[in-house]
Amino acid sequence: MALSREQMAQRVARELKDGFYVNLGIGIPTLVANYVPTDIDVMLQSENGLLGMGEFPTEETIDADMINAGKQTVTARKGASIFSSAESFAMIRGGHVDLTVLGAFEVDVEGNIASWMIPGKLVKGMGGAMDLVAGADNIIVTMTHASKDGESKLLTRCSLPLTGAGCIRKVLTDLAYLEIADGAFILRERAPGVSIEEIIAKTAGKLIVPDDVVEMSF
Repeated sequence: MALSREQMAQRVARELKDGFYVNLGIGIPTLVANYVPTDIDVMLQSENGLLGMGEFPTEETIDADMINAGKQTVTARKGASIFSSAESFAMIRGGHVDLTVLGAFEVDVEGNIASWMIPGKLVKGMGGAMDLVAGADNIIVTMTHASKDGESKLLTRCSLPLTGAGCIRKVLTDLAYLEIADGAFILRERAPGVSIEEIIAKTAGKLIVPDDVVEMSF
């Protein structure tokens, strides 16, 4: 059974380390804020100028003026800092973010990512994604493994305009957790109840399947 959006966020949250500064992209990545392990201290960063983002607010704690880069209302944790987007991007471009979590339309075996536009559809622009993929060494992409029509999003070569080239090494989909190395996707974990055969069938790019692929637990 494919992972839910919440389960995907939970799995990504396991990659967080104590003391990390983490940027969460729009979409599924923002849900990671709700699953930060309680035994570590992590500072979540939003490119519109907030360091120290907390969980999503309840109806009692909502503040319409406190938003993230995706215009979702958020909370600020103790010790948070609010500053200009220019300073926020200086933090990103300076390599001071330890982990970036991004959504994507496509990823390929060379570590290229397409995440910002589909030709023929109206888009507002790339946003901060180009800066994030250029300024971070540790990036996790979270996305569905295939389209609604069953077409793979893990490709030999991205077909959509690129956000960044050769920058992605880890991909979490609703079916699997994979690493990218030496021109191939390497299957490391599979979602509960999802067969290796299904993952192979829905992966268009070269896929390496080790003998020790584990099933994720929640």
